[in-house]
Amino acid sequence: MMTEARREEADISFGAMTGELGFHLRRAQVAAFKHFLHAVTEAEGITPGLYGMLQVVANNPGLTQSRLAEAMEVDRSSIVKVVNQLTEKDLISRDAVPNDRRSYNLRLTANGKLAMRRIADRVMQQDLSFSSDLSEGERNTLIQLLKRLYNNQ
Repeated sequence: MMTEARREEADISFGAMTGELGFHLRRAQVAAFKHFLHAVTEAEGITPGLYGMLQVVANNPGLTQSRLAEAMEVDRSSIVKVVNQLTEKDLISRDAVPNDRRSYNLRLTANGKLAMRRIADRVMQQDLSFSSDLSEGERNTLIQLLKRLYNNQ
């Protein structure tokens, strides 16, 4: 069923962009984020960006804030805001690194570990739902193709 926004969009020309891969990647990202918003953010208060950061911290206990910023390819100054949000939600703890007053190690809190299991299950369900128009083989192929694009940069 076509929404009102989709009907209006059908009347708009995007010109040469419709043949550009980046245009379609961005459109897919927006659609994925909207799906995530309805399936995860509304229930858990976690955005896709916060979820990504939480996953990296969960899988790399003791990771410093600067290494998290590098891993997520965000500016180090931006990471402070994210870490503050996750700390305020009692999902991670920030501990000073001995002998380095400017660095902090990040770890999931007990509450964060419980929340992570719940959120990860919800995210996996929404991800499979979002990609349900693809066969398992198509989904895996798309993931492999996307990896090739960003691993070559």
